[in-house]
Parts: sequence; C-alpha cells; structure tokens
Amino acid sequence: MATYRLSLALLAAVAGAIGAATPAGAQVLGQDAAACAAGAPGPAILASITGIKDRKGTLKLELYPANEEDFLAGDKKLTEAGKTFRRIEVAPPASLAADICLRVPRPGRYALFLGHDRDGKRKFNFWSDGAGFPSNRKIGRARPKLADSLIDVGPGVTRTSIRVQYLRGLGGFGFAD
Repeated sequence: MATYRLSLALLAAVAGAIGAATPAGAQVLGQDAAACAAGAPGPAILASITGIKDRKGTLKLELYPANEEDFLAGDKKLTEAGKTFRRIEVAPPASLAADICLRVPRPGRYALFLGHDRDGKRKFNFWSDGAGFPSNRKIGRARPKLADSLIDVGPGVTRTSIRVQYLRGLGGFGFAD
C-alpha cells in the first residue's frame, strides 16, 4: 500500500511539473509551430494570446520593421520593398486563448501586431475587430503607437503575452476582461 501511495505521489509530481511547463491542452498554433518546439534553433516569437472575444473570423499575428514608416503598412508595399513582413493566420480556438508561433528572419527589434478579424473582410474594422500588442497598454481612441508594439527577439524562442482589445464605447479600445 505504501508503494502504491508513493507511486501516485510521484506520478502527481511529474504531472504537475509537466503541467507547469505547458498548460493543459495548450497547442502552439500556426504554420510556424515547429519553430517554437523544444530544441528548435529559432529565432521565433511565441505569443500567448488572451482576451479573445469569440470564435468568429481569424487571428492574425503580424511582424513589421521597428520604425514608424513601416509599422502597420500594407503587406504588399513592405514585401515589394524587400522589408520584413510575416503573418500567421489561425482560427480562434474554443478556449478563446491561443499560443501562436511566428518564425522571425533574424534576431533583432521588430514591431508585433495581433489582429482579430471578426468579420473576415481582411481589413481592420474599427467597430468589430480586435487588436493587441506586446506592451498590453490600453489603446483607447488613438492610433496604436509603435512603442507599444516593439519586441526584441533573441536567437531562440522569445515569449510574449498579448491581451486583445475591442471597442468598448466612448473610451475607445479596451480589454474585455
């Protein structure tokens, strides 16, 4: 009986340690998921997204050059100019929280944007879509600031957390929770 209790205690400890490293049921989403796997060489960004309003549309994690001119510029313009731009699109998961991996061309400073395209029109709809940045500062009624989106990416996997914001009345964009 003592051996049985010891085995259960050991099993619980191992399960707890595994659960602490990876939340239960967590799955890294996106076509770059392998870039965030254990032992992957990187560089990559693993963004933990929370505050997703619903499962409508798609989540878009986008990487831009870290300057005002290119921040939130059109992807066609950036790619034609040979500038850094990457996008990962995924469906919002049932849990309304997601871990999304985005491969990065090289270590350095970038601008990161998370959009929740709820209406599927592939263009930001102020009235329904959500947005988020690594700083997690409230957007309010102003255009998002470059400083709020900056992220320094190292040679491995860089982790960040982003809370999505949606229009919340006269105060502009804010967190749902």
